[in-house]
Amino acid sequence: MNYHSPRILCVTNRLRNSEMIDPIFQWHGPRGDIVTGNQTVKITPTGTLQFQQFKPEMSGVYTCSLVFKPTTEQAEKSYLIKYVLYAYSDPNFHYEFTARYHAAPCNSIYNTSFEKKLLQILSKLVVGLSCEIALQKSECHHVKMQRAGLQNVLFFTFTVSSVDMDKSKSMCQKSACDQSKRLRKAKDLIEKFFSQQVEVLGKRTAPLPEIYYIEGTLQMVWVNRCNPGYGINPLLHPDCPHCCVICSPGSYNPREGVHCLQCNKSLLYGAKTC
Repeated sequence: MNYHSPRILCVTNRLRNSEMIDPIFQWHGPRGDIVTGNQTVKITPTGTLQFQQFKPEMSGVYTCSLVFKPTTEQAEKSYLIKYVLYAYSDPNFHYEFTARYHAAPCNSIYNTSFEKKLLQILSKLVVGLSCEIALQKSECHHVKMQRAGLQNVLFFTFTVSSVDMDKSKSMCQKSACDQSKRLRKAKDLIEKFFSQQVEVLGKRTAPLPEIYYIEGTLQMVWVNRCNPGYGINPLLHPDCPHCCVICSPGSYNPREGVHCLQCNKSLLYGAKTC
């Protein structure tokens, strides 16, 4: 989506290296209208079609009509070549972390202050990678610990996601801008930060602070999300098994999910309602 499409040939594999006399190429779009070259569509003299800044509404069946003579003596031959073009985008993936901290009494303002400080530290860790931290949930509960009685425990859930590079003020090299690489680096920094907390506590000779990380409670999951109207389907799109591809007619995706859902009433590409 919003990228140049691949070059789409108006020729079969068998004819690619064949000689064609006076070939005539004509493309028709999903609505049956003739496709002509303009600012968003490029058609070469040999009938190759390419879209500039492919948009979701451009998805659909494209048909090329090819008419030519194999030799000057032979009669004309004609072919109809069909392609189905789909808009696609990368998933809106992110990491979701959960962690537990031994806490002050659950109604204490110290827990709230600590929560803000922790989020500030985590945000500073990943901002250089054009990633951001978002708190999903923070709850304090009384938990009965084995051999430790009733304890106050903070349950944190937060996500780390990639900032849209188009909105980022700073420019970066292509390799540094790769979303998955930046997220993996951010994940590694966060895991290192929590490991260091365990090391620091292990070296303390003084009593433990009132609020501290509980060793071994950091958990992480990888979450994929597609925009509404898109879904991941490796069976239907084996060449792009992890891409969010626009939902075909007969399916829809109403929210940020992973799959297009069946809907016989849906007649459009990218349907968000049934």
